[in-house]
Amino acid sequence: MKDAYTLIEKKCLIKEGATVVVGVSGGPDSLALLHFLHHYKKKWRVNLVAAHLDHMFRGEQSKEEMDFVMNYCAANSITCVAKQVNVSKYAVEKNLSPQVAARECRYTFYKNVMDEHHATYLALGHHADDQIETILMRLVRGASGESLAGMKVSRPFHRGYLIRPFLKQTKDQIVTYCHEHGLLPRHDPSNEKTDYTRNRFRKFVLPFLKAENPLVHERFHYFSETFLEDESYLQVLTEQHMNTVIKRNEKSGMEIDIKSFLNLPLPLQRRGIKLILNYLYKYIPSSLSSIHIESLQTLLSQEHPSGELDFPNGLKVIKSYNICMFTFEHSQTESYQLELEIPSRLVLPNGFTITSSLLTDQPFDLKGNDVFLMRYEAINEPLIVRTREQGDKMKLKGMNGRKKVKDIFIDAKISLHSRHSWPIVEDGNGNILWIPGLKKSVFEDEWDQKGEFVLLQLRSLDLLGGAHS
Repeated sequence: MKDAYTLIEKKCLIKEGATVVVGVSGGPDSLALLHFLHHYKKKWRVNLVAAHLDHMFRGEQSKEEMDFVMNYCAANSITCVAKQVNVSKYAVEKNLSPQVAARECRYTFYKNVMDEHHATYLALGHHADDQIETILMRLVRGASGESLAGMKVSRPFHRGYLIRPFLKQTKDQIVTYCHEHGLLPRHDPSNEKTDYTRNRFRKFVLPFLKAENPLVHERFHYFSETFLEDESYLQVLTEQHMNTVIKRNEKSGMEIDIKSFLNLPLPLQRRGIKLILNYLYKYIPSSLSSIHIESLQTLLSQEHPSGELDFPNGLKVIKSYNICMFTFEHSQTESYQLELEIPSRLVLPNGFTITSSLLTDQPFDLKGNDVFLMRYEAINEPLIVRTREQGDKMKLKGMNGRKKVKDIFIDAKISLHSRHSWPIVEDGNGNILWIPGLKKSVFEDEWDQKGEFVLLQLRSLDLLGGAHS
């Protein structure tokens, strides 16, 4: 295990005086790792705690493996924490596959053991053959970014780090180590089944690669390390450039400027999308792949001004003109229809505020589309403020005929998201009088200082400006 020793020393995987929790299933990989670390514990001055979780998948056989680990630790004066968890029951309760449920239970158990023993390291027995299988599986599934590099030798985990000292060792080298040191590991028969994807790679793909190049594991290790180095550099560049692209950044959603984004080199575009998704998703869904990223790049680069994509776990990607919005708001803003009394102040669900007031004296400023003036006696009440409806049309000032409200939104480049909640004011006869901030109808009157007038005003100008973006 010279490579493992060198790896620990070179990468400074374990600090002197630390407590290391070792995940031990009882199989050759984890048992060899426990034996190896125990052998060097005095040199590195570390404390070891073996952690074994019985998933209870195989009844008495699983129980025997737990007893084996406990007996081995007792014989070698190694602290051992063992626990039984009914993972099958947990999987049903959480609606998870047995493999995902087992992983969740196992890592929760490891975290608890680390807390109990104030450990800063969790050591696992993943080896070079596991790494080859992992990289190939991720390539086939369409993974992207740093996940293509496979498992890391060290990564942050819970209160410290998860380390894999055997990541340069082959399975054959580990089995040989067990024989040389008289270890008698247990073998899980489920590892022989071809029901699992990893087992199929292990049985059919890995032997072919090793036959082509007996040192293929070294090639994959080199690929993993250099790929991570390149990826780290590109990630720094991406973060720097994306700061100029992101226009709105909240935990529930994000908006980017499409033109600025498309000016980035393609490698940074791909990583920029990944950066956004990593931020928005608490946990990246397994169903998310490079296909989603390619679809988004296609959507953003096409000439059509609008479009939508549905990503896993309810994330919607909405393109509208030069803005692309990522949001977990599953449904469009609910429609509303509210009566606007005279006088009154009406706060709308989207944050707009519309006021109505009676005037007998000419106001200071009546310019712009943020105000609407109409003779009180000419109004057919009630005034209604509502969201748009299919087929809406209005008669505009200085124009013959009627124009579709949809076309008014398009001309003003109002985003799809904003259109769903934009207020429309109509009278009791169903005539659209005013689209606040955008257009006035022919029904608006000029001030002539005679009689009473109703003044409608859009107050939330800051929100109006944001909606135009």
